Amino acid sequence: MLLRSTPYPWIFGITAVLMAGCSQAQDSAQPAALQSLQEQGIDIIQEFEVGNGLRGFAGAAGDQPIGIYVAPDGSAIVGTRIAADGSRIDDGRLQELVAQPLAERTWAQLDKAAWVQDGELDAPRVVYAFSDPNCPYCNQFWQAARPWVDAGKVQLRHVMVGMLRADSATKAAAILDAADSTAALTQNETRFADGGIAPAKAVSAATQQRLDDNQRLMVGLGFRGTPGIVARGSDGLLQKLNGLPRPDALLELLGPRPTTEAVLDGR
Repeated sequence: MLLRSTPYPWIFGITAVLMAGCSQAQDSAQPAALQSLQEQGIDIIQEFEVGNGLRGFAGAAGDQPIGIYVAPDGSAIVGTRIAADGSRIDDGRLQELVAQPLAERTWAQLDKAAWVQDGELDAPRVVYAFSDPNCPYCNQFWQAARPWVDAGKVQLRHVMVGMLRADSATKAAAILDAADSTAALTQNETRFADGGIAPAKAVSAATQQRLDDNQRLMVGLGFRGTPGIVARGSDGLLQKLNGLPRPDALLELLGPRPTTEAVLDGR
């Protein structure tokens, strides 16, 4: 059994510190090395059996599962266990213990965010998109998704942010604070080439907080620009796309393209 180093470069330094500084023997309580990792932003999800005198812990760096292996002397290695034949040993277990709970947590966070409904509430597929009112790629995604949305196959939930231009926040506020936010979003997208929706005269403190919270969530999920798209696959795990999806990725994201009749009938 080998341990392969993690693909996240910043973890190399953590590993060295833990190997050097945590030599005391550990009992069944959480090892001190894990506390050091938590202080540096690693989430410790659950312990799992690995044998070979090691204690295995499933952790997460952001939304990426990682394995943490604590030796009897209390030192820890962060990385991937590799079998003699070169195969990765714990990937399936880490997916089960980390990826699925993280997907549930992220989906709940998205559900609580300030988003605008675009499509039928009972659509079988829900897709979240971090959107800026001035983002041309968000507008292109909105247009590309029309066949699925109009056919009732997909509900888009636009998580509004205001970051691209000086009037992005006031336009986002005009959408979020409208009596009919869906209609306001549609107005912005259908008139995008002509400047979109008229900006609000001011952004209230409450609305600015909603926009700030949305942007923090966007960055926390690893997106640095818009659109940042999040869906769930058939296995319940997250699908994330940065930017405007290519045609093949769009089909994977939204499902088979609806027929013209389905779009006209809204089914």
